[in-house]
Amino acid sequence: MQRPILITGADGFIGSHLAEHLAKAGYPVRAMTLYNSFNSWGWLDNSAFTQDMEMISGDIRDPFFCQQAVKGCSSVFNLAALIAIPYSYQAPASYVATNIEGTVNLLQAARNENIEHFIQTSTSEVYGTARYIPIDEDHPLQPQSPYSASKISSDSMAMSYYNAFDLPVTLARPFNTYGPRQSARAVIPTIITQIAAGKTHIQLGDLSPTRDFNFVEDTCNGLISLLGKEQTLGEVINIGSNTEVSILDTVHMIRDIMNSGVDIIHDSNRIRPEKSEVHRLVCDNSKLLRLTGYKHQISLEEGLKKTIEWFCIPDNLSRYKADQYNV
Repeated sequence: MQRPILITGADGFIGSHLAEHLAKAGYPVRAMTLYNSFNSWGWLDNSAFTQDMEMISGDIRDPFFCQQAVKGCSSVFNLAALIAIPYSYQAPASYVATNIEGTVNLLQAARNENIEHFIQTSTSEVYGTARYIPIDEDHPLQPQSPYSASKISSDSMAMSYYNAFDLPVTLARPFNTYGPRQSARAVIPTIITQIAAGKTHIQLGDLSPTRDFNFVEDTCNGLISLLGKEQTLGEVINIGSNTEVSILDTVHMIRDIMNSGVDIIHDSNRIRPEKSEVHRLVCDNSKLLRLTGYKHQISLEEGLKKTIEWFCIPDNLSRYKADQYNV
């Protein structure tokens, strides 16, 4: 029988979608969720695919648990991480514990178990504000927040295991993923939930930065395209659309799709420290295309329509607190 693929962070936004994509495609999936006393599997609680997955709950900060989680698996997608940038200003040590030490625990377990492929999920935030565009994989890394610093460190640890121990590692670097289930700490759900909740004014931070937004389906398919490809081993590979849009233009697109005349209020609490804001991100995705053949499929307008449709379902919207700033 085919050995399972371990997905850490399977209870989260991208992780839950990736677990479902793999299960739907017929892969045996071991979905790891963060242990909690509610026995919740996060976004997989109501998934139609959990019956096809092996569900485990634990914490990547525990090396003993990681050893058991990896045991018997063929490959690992590591998506378990603390990702909120504002919270990283308040609790940086927790980012070290989860993002760096947790990754090392998984890497060592993968090494012990002779894992066939370890795909470490990075983030475009490690590039910081673009020094040139589009951003390719050789762009300098700039730790402009404790979060990005922790991801730079965890990425470096992953590549060190490739170089020092021949662990078959690929470093996947998605740009700004959005879609159903995303936390309201991100700008697109922040806009949608406030409009869907009937607000006449929405509160936002800096509207001038640009981003390369990617629908979650594209991010998942990009990650899956790396799996088992020998040519991706030891490589850093961007996953993005090679398009650039400002936050302000994104607000206008969402407002038009939702037929809303909502006004925008500047909220200083949502502004990053001056040197921490990443002002421009645009992905060069040519390496992904060259190594795997995968190309971005879903336009921003199409992805926003799908995302808005999901958030406007009352049961889904009720999970969000549109009145509160989600750090």
